[in-house]
Amino acid sequence: MCSDLEVSALAINVTIPPAHRWTDTRRGEVFTLTTLNVRLLPDGHLAVKAYGRPVGGGRGAYVSFPVPDTPELAALVSEAASRASGMWAAHRGLG
Repeated sequence: MCSDLEVSALAINVTIPPAHRWTDTRRGEVFTLTTLNVRLLPDGHLAVKAYGRPVGGGRGAYVSFPVPDTPELAALVSEAASRASGMWAAHRGLG
């Protein structure tokens, strides 16, 4: 095993439950935010951004949005990170 192995990023994607989704506007287009991208930073903290699709349909641009500071979304991020850590720990190698 390589002792100086550098892991540059750990990230997970989490589907936002319908009851916790919201809309935001970018470049005059309204998006419904449906996915969170959660990254584990080198210092152990989490960073999160939201992504979604235009309300009017179509693919739209792949742009990130800030995540509102609500207890429900904070709990979702924390629970997802904890679940992902267990999944990583239980990996079975390359398939």
